[in-house]
Amino acid sequence: MLPVKSFKSMFGITLLAAALGLSACSSPNPDVKARQDSMKSWGDAMGIMGDMIEAPNTFDADLFREQAAFLAEDATNPWSHFEDQEAVGNATEAVWVDVDSFRAESDNFQQVTAQLDVAAQGATGISDVQPAFKEVGASCKSCHTDFRVKKD
Repeated sequence: MLPVKSFKSMFGITLLAAALGLSACSSPNPDVKARQDSMKSWGDAMGIMGDMIEAPNTFDADLFREQAAFLAEDATNPWSHFEDQEAVGNATEAVWVDVDSFRAESDNFQQVTAQLDVAAQGATGISDVQPAFKEVGASCKSCHTDFRVKKD
């Protein structure tokens, strides 16, 4: 019979190994995490600006400029994290099968965020940014339609 102390030690080691194994399984691929973090930040920025679009009397030109500049600056960041076909995340197979279309979507996003940034930098009212903001939203939706796994 094993001493109680040895049993407790073996039990503790087993629990530790199981916890480490589960944490290793649950930690996302670094590429998936990098692009999800970037796109979550985009969603946050779009939310801030979208709230102003929906309630024009809350328009804060400085805050809108800041968010638009962030989007334009960050618009190039996540695309390199789609090179590893094993780093699937929420991406559909089309990302790697229809590379030209996916690249066109990323190029379009970069273009429309740059246009939003230009519009925001000179904006004095919400009407100065609404059309460009709408284009950014359309770009997000277009890419998600073909290249992101549909949520149930």
